[in-house]
Amino acid sequence: MSADYLEKWNRRHGEAEDEGSPAQVLLRNLHLLPEKGRALDLACGRGASALLLAEQGLETHAWDFSPVALERLQQAAHARGLVIHTRQRDVVAQPPEPESFDVILVSFFLERSLAPHLAAALRPGGRLFYQTFVREVYLDRGPSTPAWRLERNELLRLFSRLDVHYYREDGNATRVRSDISDLALLVASRRV
Repeated sequence: MSADYLEKWNRRHGEAEDEGSPAQVLLRNLHLLPEKGRALDLACGRGASALLLAEQGLETHAWDFSPVALERLQQAAHARGLVIHTRQRDVVAQPPEPESFDVILVSFFLERSLAPHLAAALRPGGRLFYQTFVREVYLDRGPSTPAWRLERNELLRLFSRLDVHYYREDGNATRVRSDISDLALLVASRRV
């Protein structure tokens, strides 16, 4: 990771007005969270999803390479009386250890080489909540580089060894703009 890239994200997180919004895949599937367990918000940014995971009673860990984002998250957690274990970590160089989490959330971060590591990092019965942008653009948002967007049904292929509970990818089939336009959303479990 270059110093310029880190500086860009530190500036973006530092200038943001709030912690952002929790991931739609999480908001739409809270009923699929376990009652207890260890959760990871991978590439958490300012941590809106990590805050929601902690509010659900999960032991929540949040990793990002931006120290500014993690500092903002800790301030928000403290203000809400929540405990979130943050770590500055290059998740590509140091993916999560095998069988270390009951829940892993990934939102707006795509590094295809991490897919097998994320599946292996789930404990038996653990659930992956994943959302990111697709190439079939409906709204003008998200990365301009096609490599940072998913091909049609690619998220299903990346995690084909997991059992799917929820999948949505509207692509150009929708006529109505929504919070999930241009996104693929997946909730899947590792077999027990």
